[in-house]
Amino acid sequence: MLTNPASDRVKRIRRLARRPGRDDTGELLVEGPQACREAALAGLVRDLYATPRSLALYPEVGAAVLASAGRSHEASPDFVRAVSLASQGMVAEVRDPWAGWTVADGLAACRPAAGSPVGLVAVFEQVRDPGNAGTVIRAADAAGADLVIFADQSADPTAPKVIRASAGSYFHVPVVRAGPVAGLLAQLRASGLRVVAADASGSVVLGSARLSQPTAWLFGNEARGLTAGARTGSDAVVRIPIYGQAESLNLAMAATLCLYASASQRRLSPSRERSR
Repeated sequence: MLTNPASDRVKRIRRLARRPGRDDTGELLVEGPQACREAALAGLVRDLYATPRSLALYPEVGAAVLASAGRSHEASPDFVRAVSLASQGMVAEVRDPWAGWTVADGLAACRPAAGSPVGLVAVFEQVRDPGNAGTVIRAADAAGADLVIFADQSADPTAPKVIRASAGSYFHVPVVRAGPVAGLLAQLRASGLRVVAADASGSVVLGSARLSQPTAWLFGNEARGLTAGARTGSDAVVRIPIYGQAESLNLAMAATLCLYASASQRRLSPSRERSR
């Protein structure tokens, strides 16, 4: 059992809590049983560190790590807490499946067939809060998005808090970084995507928007929304109606509604029905 919270191993693992350590190694620090489970099932865990209690509660995680040639280590609670206070008794060093990926890589990799367009992309502009960032990755995954792009000074999607908040969805859908949204628009359209901005100023109400074609949704900063350039550069600006007295919707909630609206229309469109 690993017991020394001041060991060199702990110091090495903790380097992954900071972006330079992740960028240098192409690895992630993953915290908590749920995110560790998803990483293990994806065959990405290099080393798992868990207390005896956590290994007993979640035996499938250790089994999945060993099945994919990873290493599972029994560790004391003090050891695991020294790595991360948010560990819930389990942390892992994980290979980042999207390390080094560009937007072009993401668009090319998730095309369902040669020459066919990507169906649904979520682009987040200046999303700053790590908890929100992870939640929107989870929402995009749940809605069946093909790609998630964090643009223009958004939170680092590889940060441990983001991975934890995504509940492991980070390992299900490609997640890449990009510069300002203005530079993305031509690239998205060249991939066959219609660009739709979600903004309270929109002239189109979500319930009446036509979303069955391949779509890239743009979502803005938690407090300020989208930049003017993102709005004016989009093919349409859609708003979510507020029927009660709430001032607005949380970013992740709004993104979930918009992405699910696209997913629902695409699954019900006549062309998709005929192709089954």
